[in-house]
Amino acid sequence: MKNSRTTIAKTSILDLLSKSDVALAQQDIQQELGDLCNRVTTYRVLDRLLEEDLIHKVIDSSGIAKFMACKHEGESHNHNHHHLHFSCKICQNVSCLDHVVPKFNLPKDYSIEEYNLSVSGICPNCQ
Repeated sequence: MKNSRTTIAKTSILDLLSKSDVALAQQDIQQELGDLCNRVTTYRVLDRLLEEDLIHKVIDSSGIAKFMACKHEGESHNHNHHHLHFSCKICQNVSCLDHVVPKFNLPKDYSIEEYNLSVSGICPNCQ
């Protein structure tokens, strides 16, 4: 793990993602932060937060990377990123469906190390 130093940009981005109920694209984060940091710094901070397992990345139905804060239980970081992500076709919000965990029945000698599952449709707010 890289240096886990805390900066104003890192604290602000993590706080923003922690308060959001939906995944945010880098552009959304940049807009919310205003002049706090530039685009390159925002990407570097997002990479660091991913490495530190504080956020996770979701690719929405249009191929845009969005970020969400991990929902840690207390101090435990043994959470599961392997759950379903839902992308609304109307509002474009992406949300985690933490309790929907897909199961795979792979052939012998295959093992899954990671995956990113997204489904799209209409969210309850847009129904």
